Amino acid sequence: QPKDKRHAGWRDTHVQIEGRVVAQFQQLFINAWNKQEGPLLAAKEYYPPLYPQGTDIVRAIGSNANDQQNPIYLTLLSAISHAQRSVHLTIAYFAPDVQLRTALTDAAQRGVVVTLVLPSVTDSSLMFHLGRSYYTQLLKGGVAIYEKQGSVMHAKTACIDGIWSTVGSANLDWRSFVHNDEVNAVILGRPFAAQMDAMFAQDIANSKHITLKSWQRRSVLNHLKEWSVRLVAY
Repeated sequence: QPKDKRHAGWRDTHVQIEGRVVAQFQQLFINAWNKQEGPLLAAKEYYPPLYPQGTDIVRAIGSNANDQQNPIYLTLLSAISHAQRSVHLTIAYFAPDVQLRTALTDAAQRGVVVTLVLPSVTDSSLMFHLGRSYYTQLLKGGVAIYEKQGSVMHAKTACIDGIWSTVGSANLDWRSFVHNDEVNAVILGRPFAAQMDAMFAQDIANSKHITLKSWQRRSVLNHLKEWSVRLVAY
């Protein structure tokens, strides 16, 4: 573990995807390329024959700042709202809106085990303290919160009910959903979800559990920082 938190390593999640869904990612890339007015890309050179691979069902979901309704956000919100057993989220930049906070606490109240792994150190102080400003509400609502130690949590993943998973670039913050172009892979399959949950368990083992009692004892300075970023953000 680095002695200086400013120079901690980064914890991220990446996936290699093969099969016919690659064409969906390629189309998202070309759409973004054309949006930036890049040179014309010949379809015959960028869409090679693709064949089925593996047993999981994979879908590419993209979003951009011009979307009236963000498809990545709506897909995740729906998955959380229909969860029956577990919701595991790793989030780099956490600033959930009221709908997402409600979905998380509602799931916890109906008996779903809702667990978040969030950063303990970050490259964005504003987003870090803004996310922390929601801890009290979430903890009171039954959501379990852990902060990753020893590295900057930069992964953006979800695994729900041991079968529905997503890995991508979208964070659970308003800037990601409103201002950024993002892309996520959604994977349906128990073998992949089992790997995700194993990775999540390892993150938990290297994280600090934030309880409501310990959180209510945080310093006045941290209270002030959370209050201040709320004013700036909204």
